Formats: sequence, C-alpha cells, structure tokens
Amino acid sequence: MIATLRTAMPTALVALTACSQAPADPASLTEGAWALDNAASELSYVTIKEEEVAELNSFEELSGSVSPDGAANIEIDLASVNTGVDIRDERMRDILFVVTDHPTATVTAQIDPASFETLGVGESTGTTIEGTLSLTGIDAPVRGDVTVTRIGPDRVLVVSDAPIIVEARRFELLDGLAQLQAIVELSSITPVVPVSFSLTFER
Repeated sequence: MIATLRTAMPTALVALTACSQAPADPASLTEGAWALDNAASELSYVTIKEEEVAELNSFEELSGSVSPDGAANIEIDLASVNTGVDIRDERMRDILFVVTDHPTATVTAQIDPASFETLGVGESTGTTIEGTLSLTGIDAPVRGDVTVTRIGPDRVLVVSDAPIIVEARRFELLDGLAQLQAIVELSSITPVVPVSFSLTFER
C-alpha cells in the first residue's frame, strides 16, 4: 500500500503542476485597443498603361488603430509610394498626389466587435466592411469583403478577399494622370486601379 502511494503521489504532483501552468484562454478580441503593425502589413495596387502593361505599386508606410467600440482608422503615407522606379515615385508624389497639400489618405470604418468576440487563435471569419476613403481632400464610400484571422492571442490579420476598385475621377486625379501620361509619352494610363491589402493588428 505504501509503495502504491509513493508511486501515485509524484504522478499526481506532475498532473497538478501541468494544470497550474496551462495557459489561460486568450482574452476576447473586443477587449482593449489594437494598433496596426506596419512591418507585417501590405497595401498594394496595380496600374495599367498602354492598355496592357500592368505594374505593381505599394505604399510602404501605414498606420492605424481599432478602438474597443469598433472604430477603425487606417492612415496611408502617400509619400511612401513605391512604384519600383525612383523618378516615377517622385512624379507620383509631386504631380498626382501632391503630397505637400495632401500628405496622407485615410480610411475610416465602423465594425461590429461582437462579430469577432469568440474567434479563437487560428480561426478565421469573413465579413464585409463599409467605410470612407479620404484622398486629396475628398471623401468617398468604399466597400470590401475581408477575411479576419486571429493569428495569436493578441494579433489579428485582415486580408482583402478581392481587390477594391478605386476610380481616379472620384478624387479629382484625372488632371494629374494626364500630366504623367504626357511626360512619359504614353498613349494611355487606366484611371481605375484595384487595391489589395493584408493588415496585421496587435493589441
């Protein structure tokens, strides 16, 4: 009997220790505020010139947050545009976006925190986000389907399911496009671009 107890006691102690060290369930996604992790995020768009030449562009500096009540804000530093060609970046900053007057573009939206309250680590859910894009001092509605994945207890990844179409005319960018087209002697630059993103937020 004593030998049996001696054998059982260490096993019980190991079990109790393991239970005491088991990680607690991660906090609900609705707890606390969230900040965008620029190093782990991407926002890109595709331009088309001469009707058939597609080129990938991106913005390298993003910031943003989501408050506990679901108010989301994403800020895009327009001066961080990256087309892969330095002189083209300069023309985009100075002629198209005129960053001295409008240095940033902003996307604001109101999301429903309850939609993600029970999302566990490794789980995903889809949703539609409706918001407002502010660019060159002009506001216009935007809408997109996204997949939200909880990649850690305090990290969330938001990825666009399909590109969001942005039209130059809605933000009075047609004159700037015409100037760019004339400078590089192109027959056309398509005034509509698809925008895709992958955004990581951290609590």
